[in-house]
Amino acid sequence: MDPHSLKETLGSGLLSFPVTHFDAEGRFAPQSYQSHVEWLSGYDAPVLFAAGGTGEFFSLSPSEVPIIVRAATEAAGDTAIVSGCGYGTEMAVEIARSVENAGAAGILLLPHYLIDAPQDGLYAHVKVVCDATDMGVMVYNRDNAVLQADTLARLCDDCPNLIGFKDGTGDIGLVREITAKMGDRLTYLGGMPTAELFAEAYLGAGFTTYSSAVFNFVPQLAVEFYTALRSGDRATCERLLKDFFYPFMAIRNRKKGYAVSAIKAGVRLQGFAAGPVRSPLTDLEAEEERMLEVLIAPYHRHHSA
Repeated sequence: MDPHSLKETLGSGLLSFPVTHFDAEGRFAPQSYQSHVEWLSGYDAPVLFAAGGTGEFFSLSPSEVPIIVRAATEAAGDTAIVSGCGYGTEMAVEIARSVENAGAAGILLLPHYLIDAPQDGLYAHVKVVCDATDMGVMVYNRDNAVLQADTLARLCDDCPNLIGFKDGTGDIGLVREITAKMGDRLTYLGGMPTAELFAEAYLGAGFTTYSSAVFNFVPQLAVEFYTALRSGDRATCERLLKDFFYPFMAIRNRKKGYAVSAIKAGVRLQGFAAGPVRSPLTDLEAEEERMLEVLIAPYHRHHSA
């Protein structure tokens, strides 16, 4: 898929990041993972992100990422697969090239490792990665990798395959400046943890879509919320926020890292052998998993994988 086609596809609907499945020894479990990706690709999500943030990119070895991407592309049918990418510039270039060979349609460039960097350094980092691949590239603004509007504009001028901007800062002032400055040059994605909680504000700031983590285990609910949001059905959005998303947020907020761990627990509760999270994350406590089980009971799917 060429970068322009990927840009159009990204903006055409709800997006999600499948969790990466591990066996009891913590190794990648391709059979269960492919079963889960195949299930998700049957719903209305035009792009799935393999080995992304919810897929524990940060706890994978670089050599595992293309293996996971290839497994996803084999299972996803017509659904495009974008890969997570990141760490320092040299590692990011290696990962980008390896996932391009594995069949990815594009990459999401997550923040570089550990240190803060000036804007000209961030510019150079993103440009080198864009120059290393023919795929479409999305940047993920969050944590220690927050591009300001002028820096992003330079990158748009210099990198034709930079096609997307995902925000995880929650800084509506910054994202509105970016959407006003860049217009339709980029596709814009909301990327806050449990993005549905912020979706209405991001829609007002010019973002057409977002990535839904809960799509991993309640895809029909995620699609219902997205459809209501885009059609202006505020009553349905508020009902789903009160009945599901705010109670889910309460579970998610009980411990650091649960934005990923709670998603993986939900996938297990839907009958997929997703396995545990890898350190430094920790899995939900038994009581918390029971709370989640009650919450998703109306959306339970009988499945074994």
